[in-house]
Amino acid sequence: MPPAFLDALAAVRRASCRSEMRLEEIPAPTRLAPYALALAADVHERVPRSKLDPETHLPAHGEELATGRFILLHDPAGSALWDGTFRIVTYIRARMETEMGNDEMLGSVAWTWLVDALTESGAEYRQAGGTATRVLSESYGTLAQRSDTIDIELRASWTPGDENISKHLEAWADMVCTFAGLPPLPNGVTALPHRRLS
Repeated sequence: MPPAFLDALAAVRRASCRSEMRLEEIPAPTRLAPYALALAADVHERVPRSKLDPETHLPAHGEELATGRFILLHDPAGSALWDGTFRIVTYIRARMETEMGNDEMLGSVAWTWLVDALTESGAEYRQAGGTATRVLSESYGTLAQRSDTIDIELRASWTPGDENISKHLEAWADMVCTFAGLPPLPNGVTALPHRRLS
């Protein structure tokens, strides 16, 4: 593997993400670039530690609040479209409260969360672009008793302006937590368990 990609992988391992998030490596796409790393993230409602899973003896996870994918692409030959040799591609999906989900500005707010997260983490970037989509799910027939739901999906990509990929991963992880409805926290502070309103 190229030294630059090895350095990027080391930076990913150094990243510090919130404890509410479960982050794991998944198979990376093979057609987008010669080298790639893919991570999946899930944020679940926190439940008291006293409620242990009977099989694993670990705290049980509550309702899924948000999910996402973080993909780091590297092409040593560079790409004119990327304006660099690295590209970060991300996806985040979260269920929104009805009032917020119906807000016409939700897409703009989601994009602002991305830009703010990158800026606040000190992650330099360029060539950022993306789409925000509101998904309304209505149920009929035998599923008619289900409530209507509104999800927000943000697909975004950008070229890191520096090689400190850990800042980019941390910014994205903070954004997934924001989508999950978790308040921003200073370093070293842990959120108390809470119930999200539906």
